[in-house]
Amino acid sequence: MKVSVFGLGYIGLPTATMFAAHGAQVIGVDVNKHAVDTINQGKIHIIEPGLAEVVKRVVDEGHLKASLTPEKADAFLIAVPTPFMGDHEADLSYIKSAATALAPVLEKGNTIILESTSPVGATETLLGWLKELRPDLSFASENSEECDIYVAYCPERVLPGQVMHELIENDRIIGGINKISAEKSREVYSIFVKGELLVTNARTAEMSKLTENAFRDVNIAFANELSLICDRLNINVWELIELANHHPRVNILQPGPGVGGHCIAVDPWFIVSKTPDLARIVNTARLTNDGKPEWVKNKVREAVLKLAQSGRDVKSLRIACLGLAFKPDIDDLRESPSLHITRDLAGEFPGQLIAVEPNVTALPQTLEGTGVRLVDLEEAMTADVIVLLVRHKEFRAARPQTLPSTQLLIDTTGIWTYPQQN
Repeated sequence: MKVSVFGLGYIGLPTATMFAAHGAQVIGVDVNKHAVDTINQGKIHIIEPGLAEVVKRVVDEGHLKASLTPEKADAFLIAVPTPFMGDHEADLSYIKSAATALAPVLEKGNTIILESTSPVGATETLLGWLKELRPDLSFASENSEECDIYVAYCPERVLPGQVMHELIENDRIIGGINKISAEKSREVYSIFVKGELLVTNARTAEMSKLTENAFRDVNIAFANELSLICDRLNINVWELIELANHHPRVNILQPGPGVGGHCIAVDPWFIVSKTPDLARIVNTARLTNDGKPEWVKNKVREAVLKLAQSGRDVKSLRIACLGLAFKPDIDDLRESPSLHITRDLAGEFPGQLIAVEPNVTALPQTLEGTGVRLVDLEEAMTADVIVLLVRHKEFRAARPQTLPSTQLLIDTTGIWTYPQQN
């Protein structure tokens, strides 16, 4: 089978690689020339454990190549971004661009699978665009099993840092526009997926992805809200959670500086935007998690004020932010609350911010021109205010026994203030 994957980012590239590693002939399509050139050299432009070795092998073997332009294939997977636009509505323009690019190479018998996280109805919208672009072909319809082109939705559900394992082992939900589309799509994924391939309709598959991440968001919001309450009541929230979790039916998650990533921080809003009058718990959880970074920034402001009251010159104080990624031990900065916190603090304290991110080698574009310097952990540990934002393994290993009274620590992770949780 020849498979074409549109979008060679954190999901598209590992997915393309898995197909190639299991015998498919794969064409990866992306608008980013740097990404295309890097992959064709057998290298990767993202960090994901285990990915680099497999990419090199499948490129060397000729099973995977990247391109700026589409080619004919048996199956087309769309794994492009769906960012916000307006009031937390999904921007489907990247999906539309992919549809426009692949339409000219479509042939009878092709299967198109949308993987991008999308609001309910996005697969039907994609179908409408394709019909306009290729009126000579008959596309999948709910009312008929007869069609030239099969269309389905299959959301990814992998954890960054474990993608190479979870792509194979996790169950997948395949939502076809019609039953034959679901079955054709199941044939595609059966090339490498060992998990169960569960068949449903497109709308249910779309909602399943949003539901899974909204569920996680609500649970994280509970932990983050607990952290605010415990801070006011002078209680160590991490000790509290550890004790509460000894209850046989309680499993509270860990609080942090907010929620990031392109899934949990985004997907629940797609539910809210479709049904704002009904999604009250989902909406409240989003507001709680989106509000946590402001609480962290207030803690930094309080620390600076405390040092100023002790006679320190505010403008000479240095503030170190430890961690920019949205979760531990990866380089993914998408929707990262840590990155947003660092950027905003740089605006309030110009020239005083330094940052440590062990998984990147250059200052993120978001921080360019802000005056933030990317430094190593040793230099950061000399700062006056240390803001621990991510549970990176380097930070866990570097936990200080004590800090001088001239330094103030804001630990949003608990890995230094309650190391027992490690």
